[in-house]
Amino acid sequence: MKVAVVVGSESDRKLAEEAEKVLEEFGVECRVHVASAHRNPEKVARLAEEDYDVFIAIAGLSAALPGVLASHTLKPVIGVPREVRLMGLDALLSIAQMPPGVPVAAVGIDSAKNAALLAVRILALQSEELREKLKEHRERMRG
Repeated sequence: MKVAVVVGSESDRKLAEEAEKVLEEFGVECRVHVASAHRNPEKVARLAEEDYDVFIAIAGLSAALPGVLASHTLKPVIGVPREVRLMGLDALLSIAQMPPGVPVAAVGIDSAKNAALLAVRILALQSEELREKLKEHRERMRG
């Protein structure tokens, strides 16, 4: 099981690393890619065709990346809005308000860790091992 974390620019890498760390804790293979929906849409389209089970797309401002990625794949896409301007509300609305037929899951602003946990939950639908790890994680969080 593999997750791609796609960021629109190098400035988003820190959030990608937060997601990567969570995925690694669960033993989920992960790779970070830099691909802008506006500057390199062909690269985004190629990534959508690669052998990943879930995509996490981190983007700010117009936050087109998650939607463009979702338009090229039938696999789950989780959008992480970045706070760049307008307290991240512009990016959140761009991700949450996708047109019918192109769904993108949205997590909170700068919530890369939650995006990774959601990806693990999606993968856990097919993996008893991941379900057990999620249960253990929840118990640890409860203290």
